[in-house]
Amino acid sequence: MNIFLWVLQGFLALHTVIGAAWKFSNTVPSLSAIPQGAWQSLSVFEIICALFLIIPAFKKRLGFLAPIGALGIAAEMLLFTGLNLASGDQNRGEIVYWLVVAAICAFIAYGRFRLRPH
Repeated sequence: MNIFLWVLQGFLALHTVIGAAWKFSNTVPSLSAIPQGAWQSLSVFEIICALFLIIPAFKKRLGFLAPIGALGIAAEMLLFTGLNLASGDQNRGEIVYWLVVAAICAFIAYGRFRLRPH
């Protein structure tokens, strides 16, 4: 289980950093309620969360950071889902995508809190 969680954390960190880089030059129309400055600030937040997912691989005593990073990303995905629903956009593919990422984040957080803390 520990190896599986590390693989998921690595892929989620990579996914999140790529998303953060993408945010510097793009926006999602259904999330236009987010001001450009806040949109780019989310990139910094995502990079920090990605680091939180990876740092425990190098410093075991910082293992508590992994579930915090995963929960931060999950919260952001749920925020995007709520804003998309509030915008009235009919593109449900984005919502499914964000909910799947949030579910993976929740699994990582649960795994690191309960199943395999380090």
